[in-house]
Amino acid sequence: MLAVALPDNGSALPNVAESLDRALEGRLGRLAAEEEVAQAIGRTAVLHPNEELGARRVVAVGLGPAAEIDADALRTAAARVSAAADRVGGALAWLLDDSLGLTPAEQARAIVDGLVLGAYDPGRWKQEVKELPFDQLVLIGSDDATEPARRALSVAEATNRARDLANTGANELTPEKLAARAQDIASEREHVTAEALGPEQIEKLGMGAFAGVAQGSHNPPRLIVMRYEPPQSKGDTVLGLVGKAVTFDTGGISIKPALYMEDMKGDMAGGAAVIEGMGAIAQLGLPIRVIAVVAATENMVGGGSYRPGDVLRAMNGKTIEITNTDAEGRLVLADALHYTRQQGATHLVDFATLTGAMEKALGDFYAGVFGNEDSWRDEVVAAGEASGDHAWPWPMHRRYRAYIESAFADMKNSSVRGQAIPAYAASFLEEFVGEGPWAHVDMAGTGFYTWPRNDYMGQKGGTGYGVRLIVELAARLTR
Repeated sequence: MLAVALPDNGSALPNVAESLDRALEGRLGRLAAEEEVAQAIGRTAVLHPNEELGARRVVAVGLGPAAEIDADALRTAAARVSAAADRVGGALAWLLDDSLGLTPAEQARAIVDGLVLGAYDPGRWKQEVKELPFDQLVLIGSDDATEPARRALSVAEATNRARDLANTGANELTPEKLAARAQDIASEREHVTAEALGPEQIEKLGMGAFAGVAQGSHNPPRLIVMRYEPPQSKGDTVLGLVGKAVTFDTGGISIKPALYMEDMKGDMAGGAAVIEGMGAIAQLGLPIRVIAVVAATENMVGGGSYRPGDVLRAMNGKTIEITNTDAEGRLVLADALHYTRQQGATHLVDFATLTGAMEKALGDFYAGVFGNEDSWRDEVVAAGEASGDHAWPWPMHRRYRAYIESAFADMKNSSVRGQAIPAYAASFLEEFVGEGPWAHVDMAGTGFYTWPRNDYMGQKGGTGYGVRLIVELAARLTR
């Protein structure tokens, strides 16, 4: 199958498509005009050549108005091509077009994203599982696209693996099983090590916040620690990646509503992104030292559960009054952040499906990013925008610290006011990050979709958000 993308520029076909149209004796142009292909992103029309080309089928796919074309438009177009190829299989060739306003490398990256992420099937537990509809991709039009496409494929495959983790039920994906995945990556990738600390080690480290959340579950917690030490690394930067991995969140005693509670298996999406992002960094051989720490636990209801009114002591010695057991993510991150800095991370970034308020604010398209240094926060945002993991900067003013004040402890983990909830959570986390740059990515809306979306990431469930951002950020730090 041969694919060509068509922008709506209100006039003739672009040069690449025009050359193809001549080879097809004008049939491509007529089909595109009759079905108004170019006017809508992802609209497709399939042509069956009469021996004019080596391809059995030509699929034209729309990109919408030429002035509005971006990488996401091309990703969604590629996903629709993938769907059109579903019953054909074989090789797929794609004609790159230098008139689209995207470089060949940017086009290659977007096309691979759309094809691989768009073809993802969340139904891994069905008797019949769909596979990629093609077995080879050929990009035609630039030699500069081959390497970016190869790298994009590695990252997209890691993203889909993170989606698999988020979609796995908590009966299968316990903290112990998530730790086993990290150890698998360490065995598969050079210069990566992984260890998993159990309850006794967690308590010995003084991680009272993390241990408090974990104490109500029969499945014991794991502090997953991965290290990537390439033989040659640029500079003294050590990137610290921290992930929230609540493998099932009932809300604890402050129990969640029953509606959509099944989606709480995805409350470990931030941890999944960190684990698979680390694997992708190592696979690409990026010359940067990285430490990844994932706090994995369940938040369950039981006789041993932590309670509202409890006071927990975190690893850095600060005490926390519990006012809501469903504000557990910030507790497990608190100890994980402190530990990661203690282990030598110079630059921290955490990923967490943390506050429902973030989803209300930004929907399922953008994650919110906070930081203790604007320049580092903006670097994380830029990496998200460049990679397709869209992110938006949020403010962190010192006055937000007043929200977390407690009469009984150094701070409390939630407030009945319900004001500035994402900023409240970020201000809480800032108490545990130590000295140096830190950014917090609240990916509540982007990490797990409750409803399908009408684009290349359209399926319900885990999205793998954060994997692409992590790899892009690591790559930028090596330049």
